[in-house]
Amino acid sequence: MTDSIFHALSEIEKNNGSAALCTVTKSEGSTPRHVGSKMLVYPDGKFIGTVGGGDLEHRVLDEAWMAITDGESRLLHYNMADPSRGDPGVCGGQVEVFVEPILPPPLLVVIGAGHVGKAVVHLAKWLGYRVAVCDDRAEFCTPEVVPDADAYYPITMDKLTDHIKIDKRTVLILTTRGSNVDSAGLSPLLDSTAGYIGVIGSRRRWATTVKALREKGVSDEKIARVRSPMGIELQAETPEEIAVSIMAEVMMVKAKATAMPMKA
Repeated sequence: MTDSIFHALSEIEKNNGSAALCTVTKSEGSTPRHVGSKMLVYPDGKFIGTVGGGDLEHRVLDEAWMAITDGESRLLHYNMADPSRGDPGVCGGQVEVFVEPILPPPLLVVIGAGHVGKAVVHLAKWLGYRVAVCDDRAEFCTPEVVPDADAYYPITMDKLTDHIKIDKRTVLILTTRGSNVDSAGLSPLLDSTAGYIGVIGSRRRWATTVKALREKGVSDEKIARVRSPMGIELQAETPEEIAVSIMAEVMMVKAKATAMPMKA
C-alpha cells in the first residue's frame, strides 16, 4: 500500500495536483494502526490507504480536506477510550496523525508580455512559481518571446477566467500597456479569489482606471483589492529592477511581512 501511495504522490506532482498525506506519527497502547501508516486523500473525496478506519479515519479525512483548502499542516491527537467524551473509539490507546497538504507551486499569471512582464516571468519562475503569460497580442505571447513561462494565453484579459482556475494562491500581475486595457479586462479578475492582484503604472494611470471601472459598476470594495502602483519602493528603473520590486511585494503579502529593513 505504501508503494501505491508513493506512486500516487509522484503522479500528483507530475500533474500539478493536490492532496493531503496523513501519517500516524505516534501510537500508544491499543490503536488501530501502527506508526508510519499512511493515507493519501484527494480533493474529490477519494483516498488510498488507511489510518485506522471508523470514526477516527472519518475525522482525519475531514481535517485532510480542510488542509487541502487552507494549505496548513496539522498534528491531530486522539484518545481512543471513551466515545461518550467524544473519543473516536474504545481501543484504549492514543494516536497522533500528521496531516500534510500536498499542493502544486502557486500560479503566477503575468498579463502583458512587454519588457517588464518578461522580467517578472523570469524572476517568478526562478522563485518557484508556475508561470502563465496572457497577452491579447498573439505575437508577444509565445515561448520564443517569453521563454520561461509554463503556459501561454494569447487572449484578452477578460477571457482569462475561462481558461485558468484562479484560487487564493494565484498571483495576478498586470504589466499591461495602458489604462484602457486594464479597465476593459479587470472586472472578471476582481470577481475571482486571487490572493494578489497588482497593476503597473503611475497613480494617475490607476486613477483613470478606477474611474472607468466605477462607470462600469464595479464596487469600491472590489477595486480596493488591487495594488497599484504595485511593488516595493526601490527607485527601480530597469525592467529587471521593477520585477524585483514587484516580486518583493508579492512575497511580502504572501508572508504577511512588513518589508522593513532587517536591522539588529
